This record gives sequence, structure tokens and C-alpha cells, in this order.
Amino acid sequence: MNENQQHALIVAEAGVNHNGDINLAHKLIDVAAEAGADIVKFQTFHAESVISACAPKAAYQQKNTGTEESQLDMVRKLELPAEDFHALNKHCDERGIVFWSTAFDLASVEFLHNLGLKLWKIPSGEITNLPYLRKIGQYQAEIVLSTGMATLGDIETALNILEHAGTLRKNVTVLHCTTEYPAPLESVNLRAMQTIRNAFPGIHGVGYSDHTEGIEIALAAVAMGARLIEKHFTLDKQMEGPDHKASLDPRELRTLVTGVRHVLAALGNGIKHPTNIEMQNRIVARKSLVCSAPICKGDILGKHNMTVKRPGSGISALRWDEYCGRKAERNYDVDELI
Repeated sequence: MNENQQHALIVAEAGVNHNGDINLAHKLIDVAAEAGADIVKFQTFHAESVISACAPKAAYQQKNTGTEESQLDMVRKLELPAEDFHALNKHCDERGIVFWSTAFDLASVEFLHNLGLKLWKIPSGEITNLPYLRKIGQYQAEIVLSTGMATLGDIETALNILEHAGTLRKNVTVLHCTTEYPAPLESVNLRAMQTIRNAFPGIHGVGYSDHTEGIEIALAAVAMGARLIEKHFTLDKQMEGPDHKASLDPRELRTLVTGVRHVLAALGNGIKHPTNIEMQNRIVARKSLVCSAPICKGDILGKHNMTVKRPGSGISALRWDEYCGRKAERNYDVDELI
């Protein structure tokens, strides 16, 4: 993770928006790279190891994919074989973007570890999965912990488990998240990101996993100090699948990346001082003591013959009281700087 406060990692979340098609997965990498994202992230899982046959679909999954099939049947179609992840990892190297994937079961954790994953994402649904947390914690690597559906107590417990397994809190970035697709604005509660930062001062930092429509909330999170922004994207929102409709299209992803860079550039270092460009404008915009009527040498200066006008290259208007009552040292014409 980058230590520079003026940088925020942008994670383009491909997730399962490849619909189980490796060719679509490669196209998603291309879109993320062309948009300028730092990381493109997928999901690695064995459906039978993650979902029981009786597990229901979430409401948004039912809305997007119907109710005929079970959650397990739906997710089976979104699974990629191990060899595909080798190919995707290589493609990311070729496109100059970081490959990342979230594991959802222990075998997938082991697989990604062997693939060389150095940064781990713990999704919101696994924050209470003790064996899973221990497994990842033992790698003593950098971790991004997503906290959708979690309380502060859940976060504290997860951090403790990771610490006991070997991963220090200083290596954990905690993501605020609302687990709904799309997430209603009134459910976002961005200030909770600051609450997390204050509650766990030993962590590396905070970020935001955004499930709202559009990009405005993600940009607001960056302005509030998010070190990492994660956002789902797709090739086409009209494609079949559970997550496409709540994802950004390629144009929106490019706009998000540009917007994040602009917000970061505008944040600055927090020190209030005139910038170089302001120093050039200060002479034009500020005001000086100026003659409002002809003045002869020896005349008494005051509001009857003196005013304040631009430019600010003369005696500052702040010194008005100091000059009122003084004798003019020479003749002045109207609008001449004192």
C-alpha cells in the first residue's frame, strides 16, 4: 500500500462480471488498464466450498437473475478454473496493471498464495470466518479488510484474529462498505469511515468499497481520506449476471479514475499559504492607498483625498489609519498610488 497521503489506490472490481468467460475476463483487464486504474480484481472460489445447496439468493440477485435457479447454481456458472487465473495474472503484467483476486474458501486462499499474491482482500462476508482469517493472517502480508454488515466489535475481533495469526494492525487497511447492490445513498454513512479510523488508530488506513450508483460517493470518500477506492465495473450493464447493473461501464470507470486523481491533486498538504499562482494574482486583486483627488505636497491625507483601489502593488490598504493625518511628501494626481 502506498504511504503517500496524496495517493489513493483505485481498484477496478471485475469480480464475476466475466460471467465465467475467460475472454470477457481478459477484456475487463484491458478496460481497467485503459481507464488508468491501479488494480483490477477478480474473485477466486470453488462454488461448492462456499455455498450450500439450500443457500438462498440475495434480493438483488433474485432481481437481476431470477428465482428459478439456486444461489449455488448461479455461482457455479461464474467460476473460473485455476489455469485461467494464471493467464489473467500474465495479462495484467503485460498491460501494466496489478492483478488481484479475492479468495472465498481456504483452497482458493492457498491457490492465490502459490500464485504469488502479496496483498490480500478479506471480503465483508468472511469477516466472521475464523479459519479463513487465521489462514490469511499467517502470511503476515498486507491486508484489505472490508466491513460491510459489520459492527466495530466485528472489526475488532477480526483484527485480533489476524494479529494472533501473525499480521500486525499496521499492515491492515479497513474498508468501509455497505453490502447492498446498488447501495441506497441513505445507507452509505461515509462518516463511519472516519469512525473506523478513530476507533483503530494502529491500522494502516481506511478506504471505501463503493456499491452506490455513479461515482460521486467514491469521490467524496477520497476527499475524506480514503486510501483505497474499490468499485465494480462491467463491459455492459445490460449483460446477464448478478452484479452488472450495479457496476460502472467503461466510460464511467475512466471518469472515476480521472475524478479521483483530480480530487487528490486538489487536497494539497493542508498548509494555508499563498500558492505561486496566487502570488502573481495578489498584486492584481488586492488594494493599495490611492489618491481620490489631486494632492499637493504638504496636504493632509484623509478620506477627503485618499481611497483604496487596485492594484495591490502600493501601500497596503491595511495601513489606512497609519496614513490618515499624514502630510503628503509630494504632489499626486488622481488614481496615483500614494
